[in-house]
Amino acid sequence: ARLLANDLGLDEGYLSRILAKFAKSGWLLRESDPKDRRKSILRLSETGQAQRKTYVDESRQKIEQTLSQSDTINRAQIVAAMVTIRNQLTNGNTEVLLRDLRPGDSGWLIQQHAEIYQREQGFDEGFEALVAEILTGYIRNRNPAKERAFIAERDGARLGSVFCTRQSDEIAKLRLFLLVPQARGLGIGKRLLEACLGFARAQGYKRMVLWTAKELGAACALYERFGFKVTATENAREFGIDVVNLTYEIEL
Repeated sequence: ARLLANDLGLDEGYLSRILAKFAKSGWLLRESDPKDRRKSILRLSETGQAQRKTYVDESRQKIEQTLSQSDTINRAQIVAAMVTIRNQLTNGNTEVLLRDLRPGDSGWLIQQHAEIYQREQGFDEGFEALVAEILTGYIRNRNPAKERAFIAERDGARLGSVFCTRQSDEIAKLRLFLLVPQARGLGIGKRLLEACLGFARAQGYKRMVLWTAKELGAACALYERFGFKVTATENAREFGIDVVNLTYEIEL
């Protein structure tokens, strides 16, 4: 109880009265600390857990009712303000999540690929069309048992992607590996590749292949650190520039 009072910033006498009411209602159990019989360990009973769930559900309903009265712009502003508060309290060190593809992600991926590769590599709109074709085929024909997208996200902001797609029963193909500039150097690319390779192994693929361009030096270096080997090269003119296409493979 003393630790609880310190954590919550409550007066010990006031907390004691609250706990006494909880115990009288059958919500609270007290057990002797096996390491120090002078202390008691507090935990919720099954009835207490049920009551806690009731309170949590009621709170969520009230929040939903409050937010439902606001228009979309106000809700977006509320979320943005909450993100700002959390970043200030955590120095921006919030967790990066890897999740599956959701509505709206495809448009973002097409835009980011088009803008980043045009700015950094000089690719023309043909590359944008290719990304759109890949995503359209994936969404329409995806086999959930054998294919998976990983979208890196922090505080609702997308940071990158990678796709594990099926080339054959035994061969997986890595596609659409992307990191936005502000996400580079943070280990997110490594996490995306680990997730993609892990999924491929779990689904029984024997090998994974990918296509990239030699000009994408940072990505090539990362692939090679993971054990990918170049199995084919080809000089070509694609997306408005001369490139050296590379095919990488790795045994799973």
